[in-house]
Amino acid sequence: MEDKIFNVIVPKEKKIKIRGGKRYVIEEKIYPGYVLVEMIVSDDSWYVVRNTPHVTGFIGAGVTPFSISGNEIQKVLEKLEEKEPQYKLDLKKGDLVKIVDGSFKDFEGKVEEIDEKKGKVRVLVNLFGRDTPMELDFLQVKKL
Repeated sequence: MEDKIFNVIVPKEKKIKIRGGKRYVIEEKIYPGYVLVEMIVSDDSWYVVRNTPHVTGFIGAGVTPFSISGNEIQKVLEKLEEKEPQYKLDLKKGDLVKIVDGSFKDFEGKVEEIDEKKGKVRVLVNLFGRDTPMELDFLQVKKL
């Protein structure tokens, strides 16, 4: 079937998660439960794909699946090619944030400095009547 089924892709992307105060890069499925197959649809190739173990159904009308556009597959392939996951945060100096993870969870503070390369943000948190600077990960804060 190599001449009719060319490529099988399980679309995954890399994401940053924080567990126990440490940063982890994990792979997460973009479309859970879906597999993309590049193939020429003939009776033989369709039979092989349709009768693959654990395949329960297909997207499409009737008995044959539909193909996705070149633009859509290009977007999926670009996500697959990303080497280092980027975490974008729309913060700027002076914004109010809430700490959502770590020892100072639920404290509020003011953004003093942003380091996008390291994925860190320095926040001034009021502790005992004094502003105390804390360096936190982007994932540990949420904009108010």
